[in-house]
Amino acid sequence: MISRIYAAVLALLALLIAAPAWAAPIRLWHGYRGDEEKALEEILSRWKGAPVELLSIPFDAYDSKLAAAIPLGEGPDLFIAEAHHLGNYRARKLLAPVTTGDAFDAGVFSPQALAAVTMDGVVWGVPLSQKCLALYVNTDLAREIPEYLEGIAELRGKLPARVLYPLGYEPRQLYSLAALLSAFDVRPLDEHDNYTFVGPHADRAAELALWLVEQRAIPEDADTAQIGNLFRSGQMPFVISGPWFAADLQGKVRYRVAPLPKVRATGKPMRPLLTVESVMLSPQGGARPEVRELARLIASAEAAAVRARLGPTPSARTDVELPEGPARAFAEQARTAIPVPASVAMDSVWEPANQAIRKVLRRDAPAAVALAEGKRRFDDVRRPLPDAASPIPLALIVGAIGVYFALRWLRLAREERWGEGLRRSLPAYRYVAHAVVAVGLLVIAPLAMGALTAFTAGNDEARRYVGLAHFVAILTARGGPLLASGSFYLVLLVTVAWAVINVFFHVVIGVALALLLSRPTLRLKAIYRVLLIVPWAVPSYITALTWKGMFDRQFGAVSALIAWLSKALGLHMEPIAWFSSFSTAFTANLATNVWLGFPFMMVVTLGALTAVPADVLEAAKVDGATRWQRLRLVTLPIIQPTLAPSVTLGTIWTFNMFNVVFLVSGGDPDGTTDILVSEAYRWAFTRQNQYGYAAAYAVLIFLLLSFATRLMNRSPEPAKASKSAPATTEAA
Repeated sequence: MISRIYAAVLALLALLIAAPAWAAPIRLWHGYRGDEEKALEEILSRWKGAPVELLSIPFDAYDSKLAAAIPLGEGPDLFIAEAHHLGNYRARKLLAPVTTGDAFDAGVFSPQALAAVTMDGVVWGVPLSQKCLALYVNTDLAREIPEYLEGIAELRGKLPARVLYPLGYEPRQLYSLAALLSAFDVRPLDEHDNYTFVGPHADRAAELALWLVEQRAIPEDADTAQIGNLFRSGQMPFVISGPWFAADLQGKVRYRVAPLPKVRATGKPMRPLLTVESVMLSPQGGARPEVRELARLIASAEAAAVRARLGPTPSARTDVELPEGPARAFAEQARTAIPVPASVAMDSVWEPANQAIRKVLRRDAPAAVALAEGKRRFDDVRRPLPDAASPIPLALIVGAIGVYFALRWLRLAREERWGEGLRRSLPAYRYVAHAVVAVGLLVIAPLAMGALTAFTAGNDEARRYVGLAHFVAILTARGGPLLASGSFYLVLLVTVAWAVINVFFHVVIGVALALLLSRPTLRLKAIYRVLLIVPWAVPSYITALTWKGMFDRQFGAVSALIAWLSKALGLHMEPIAWFSSFSTAFTANLATNVWLGFPFMMVVTLGALTAVPADVLEAAKVDGATRWQRLRLVTLPIIQPTLAPSVTLGTIWTFNMFNVVFLVSGGDPDGTTDILVSEAYRWAFTRQNQYGYAAAYAVLIFLLLSFATRLMNRSPEPAKASKSAPATTEAA
């Protein structure tokens, strides 16, 4: 029997050693969807080595998850990302170099693609595909393509009546606008990391984008989804977009893809930005030969043929024959495209540039003023980090606090009652010890680490202690006007107004609905309760995105309802551009969050109303108190102690309600609807990852909420509040 067990163990060990399928799995991350994901899965089905753990990561969270996981050894062995992130990834030490001749043959890739993954003479990724913008043409609506962009705009009025706009284009985004900028010899960033979206040529490009909007040649606020709907329904003959736009067009509309037109004002063609998707190796993956072998497979000619068959994205390889159609057209456009700079500074360009062009398109400022403001914001984000400071003052303060508590505990320990009470409490401490450890590790320790981060600057390898420099910069508005856009004080005022107004409506609507549902004569109460709790049950990000669509200027339900009401009343109202002014954008955020928040107050109030004695209400009624007097002088004072903690909790939630602000208005216009938590997010993830500065914001938010909750907790005692009932009866 023992010999059989021994033989089985040896056989199992031999199988583990010999079978590569039982080797350590290879973790591969990507952000693909649709046909691109299917192509990747088909490519990996041909892999015969170690098992591959495939994980799809949402686009918006891709970089942050890589930065969080790879340094801890929990990230992917290889991942697919755009080459212009190389500077950022290298700064965070997320990459291992790819040597030519080992992972691939450099000669089979296009020069542009190879240059995009090369920095300082080292290759950091294996190019897979090239993506850029091109011109989609609905062949049923347009048989000829105008030579110039202005010529497409001039087609308005000459096309069939069902056509709403001749061109689908999104100049509100720098990635799309860059194609127009290139015709004016303007690039977002030069080779020395200087912000170049400013000056006379940039002003002319921005003014041309505004002219397209004013001529109603392009939608003013449309996004990719809406443009796609118009193109598929035959209401738009031309669209400027990338290969991803073709995913929803198959079999729904006849189209072809052509190079971008010229700009009549300069006579030069539009040249879009080029993004090169590459497979990259993490430091732990780069040390494994099988990971490099898998990278060779993903970048092979056979894999490129699979991608070309399933989608229109052109391959980065030059030895793959592309089928006739969109893929070949995009490959032709890619030859003249401008690679997105891989510098770390490029990550700081997008936000100020997008804010500047949106300001121009909203007509809030002339192009020269708005673009100059964008440059100032870029320079502000890129300014040098604070100098290192001496940690001695902080050490002395922490030491003094430690000595104070040590002396206090020593004095308590000398008292006999303290020791006796401690011994009696030991059994209770054992019951809560696990909870104390869990809270300490999951709550207190992260808070302490975040607070310490607020006193530092730089990345993990070059992090230095800077003392109170971040707090000084925040509280002095970084040397600018105290109420300038983005300053701490302006954002604080918006946050306070946001919290107060939201909580007011939450309480008023929640209490009113609870009083209505608590009436004994109301029928179908159970159904009403379920329906009214639905807004609270649905995830907040789904609700936020739904309301954002409802507030769309052209196609939103709210805009349609207002248009219907104005028509019914005989009024003529232009559609409201909800996110073009602070008042309307703030209202859109407010409506969304009120919808999300009132069910919580309603549920709490329903529970509190069950504690209102029926005999007290009956006595007040007998004494002649009206319904309003019974509510104001009996019901509300009794439920007030229950509502007070809920109001405090609701205030904290609303003060930090990131989802609604970020997803509905996105801070528009010009960042004026941002609240403190969304401003902290931008400093952490869109402004050169200044985690120390963002942590200082978090510490200030914590201090503000601590102070506010202490003020709110100074409410009347429950006993005092309940005394109002007999007094009311007597007064009545």
